[in-house]
Amino acid sequence: MLLQTLVKMIWMKMKLPLLLATLWVGCSAAIGQMPGAGSPGGVSAALVKLFDGIPGFSAKAEVKVLDGTKRETDNVPMDFSMLDNKLRVEIDITQIKSQSMKESETAQLKQMGLSQVISIIRPDKKLIYVIYPDQKSVLTMPMPKEDAEAAEKTPKIEKTALANETIDGHSCVKNKVIVSDDKGQILDAITWNATDLKNFPIQIETKENGKTTVVRYKQVQIAKPLANQFEPPATYAQYNDMMDLMNGVMKKGAGGAPGTGAQPQKSGPK
Repeated sequence: MLLQTLVKMIWMKMKLPLLLATLWVGCSAAIGQMPGAGSPGGVSAALVKLFDGIPGFSAKAEVKVLDGTKRETDNVPMDFSMLDNKLRVEIDITQIKSQSMKESETAQLKQMGLSQVISIIRPDKKLIYVIYPDQKSVLTMPMPKEDAEAAEKTPKIEKTALANETIDGHSCVKNKVIVSDDKGQILDAITWNATDLKNFPIQIETKENGKTTVVRYKQVQIAKPLANQFEPPATYAQYNDMMDLMNGVMKKGAGGAPGTGAQPQKSGPK
């Protein structure tokens, strides 16, 4: 799953207060269902292979999750971009439609300045950046060693053409795609590759645990994004611990504005 994966890599193994747990649930609906494995390295390696031959792009994406009866349970709009093997995902939590989140919870996250979330995966630096623009804050986390190693490997891809179909006016080849590494299969997907967009997969479908996830890309720009989009803002407050970030948010709420106050000490991964 690609949606839960990006968020799990951000929040996994962290002890969070109730509200932060709500944020985790919301992001999971947004990122964790997208095609990929259960780790940052696996996501990066598998996802990049689906865009084989396309070194960079930017697009709007809509992720829909369907249950076993084909009923939509989650709908997540996002901005998605890739440069080489670096990934950037931008999400507005208030725009997520999910059975897992209540309007009161998303409203509180917005009030706290945590509803806008940008996640950047940097396998080359073995780091993950979680950016909160409204708070002008950045959480930097190291990729687990096994995930960083997985991202450095070159997965194998097997593609079998199934049919010719049209998606959003684009003539596409519908393919069955299997991505695997030396430890086995990490992704099984159906892709619709647009022939007029350099075979860009404008729709990706995966199935897991009785659920179907459909990712559809629109407003696709096949060009390398600016490299600085994959760097955290240098002027933002830097954190290496989620609870320290939350304490900073609470202090700002008690008497300061987002982005103001003393800068936390930089520590942790470089």
